[in-house]
Amino acid sequence: QVQLVESGGGLVQPGGSLRLSCAASGFTGFTFSSYHMSWYRQVPGRERELVAAITNTGGGTKYADSMKGRFTISRDDAKNTVYLQMNSLKLEDTAVYYCNAANILGTVISWGQGTQVTVSS
Repeated sequence: QVQLVESGGGLVQPGGSLRLSCAASGFTGFTFSSYHMSWYRQVPGRERELVAAITNTGGGTKYADSMKGRFTISRDDAKNTVYLQMNSLKLEDTAVYYCNAANILGTVISWGQGTQVTVSS
């Protein structure tokens, strides 16, 4: 089983920046670089939505349209960690942010517990 722990959330003013981290750990022989990683977010009363995703090799990324140019997903396989750099934050970016791990077939096998991001003046 893969465990994911997010961190880095908090309160930030509009226009500010935050960097979220998601640290992965797992069973003996766990290889972080075998997993595609994604960030999602959710606000109360709404479905969880994709923010950004990165392939297991790091060679491919994708973003939701509203995040393009503002958010950057990256990974450090030596640290078993995926990051989400968020710049030019807007009020509507307020949400709980979750990371997940998917196997090579694209099946999600684990979610983190989430980290709250609040954008407010």
